[in-house]
Amino acid sequence: MFVRHMPDREITIPFTAVPGVKERFRQHQPASANASGRWSTWFTAPGAKDSSYAIGEFKQTGNKVYGTFLTTTGDYRFLEGIVDGDTLKLSTFDGSHAYYFTARIKGDRLESGVFYAGIGTGKSSWTAVKDEKAALQDERTLSTVKAGQETLDFAFPDLSGQRVSIKDDRFKNKVVIITLMGSWCPNCMDETGYLSDWYKQNKQRGVEVIGLAYERTNDFEVSKTALNRFLRRFDVTYPVLVTGVTPSDPQKGEKTLPQLTGIKGFPTTIFLDKQGKVVEVHTGFNGPGTGAHYEAFKKEFNQLVDRLVAAQ
Repeated sequence: MFVRHMPDREITIPFTAVPGVKERFRQHQPASANASGRWSTWFTAPGAKDSSYAIGEFKQTGNKVYGTFLTTTGDYRFLEGIVDGDTLKLSTFDGSHAYYFTARIKGDRLESGVFYAGIGTGKSSWTAVKDEKAALQDERTLSTVKAGQETLDFAFPDLSGQRVSIKDDRFKNKVVIITLMGSWCPNCMDETGYLSDWYKQNKQRGVEVIGLAYERTNDFEVSKTALNRFLRRFDVTYPVLVTGVTPSDPQKGEKTLPQLTGIKGFPTTIFLDKQGKVVEVHTGFNGPGTGAHYEAFKKEFNQLVDRLVAAQ
């Protein structure tokens, strides 16, 4: 039984498993189509008037397919599957979500797509068009700092209950990276894995990292338990603070960081210069499952930090 712990209930999904079987899907026919390429993709939830946009990037070798979907708030992590005849089948399980995608490949189109994300209403339709120039909105424009409010002002308890403020001496005259995250968030797992290692290698340069956690409950003790497991997993040595605000709260931005125009997704990463001013706000995270995009992220991240560290 797969159990998801939600703020007000537990969702259970029964499953079966067979040992020693490496294939995710049974191959009925040789692949007669190719899913490789970059795809403009539209997902439509049941009853929704509008579609959400994503970019699919897939590489097919024989009948095997690997790739992911990129969105403005992050990626769908590692997807793996097959092309069975002209049918694309992809899946992933990241510890929080169990996803299954299927569609028919019709030349430069993916048609009759269905995206399963659980039981009941967790089912959306999708279509895609091959488009090598497909692009997402710049992640630096989704959430920004309000004019004249470039200095943040917050204080939240760490996991020991001690209140930590961005105005504490520890953070003065240093470049500070603030990540808005949650232990429930798969993309936050990828970013935390990167930041944890990066911080150990770079903290001596005058750089600090702070995690602001938005857990599924505003119960401090429950949040603390979930976060302790999360932080041990990634060996996090920088402070992570409990905001006491849930990710589903429509006023989460106003309640925690009113200097921003809003929080559009998790993780969101905020870069402060040595004077404590917000320099950039990045929404989402392109993790290891995105290949070249992950490498580009690391390059841009380090270039920005290098510039901020070198500045007087």
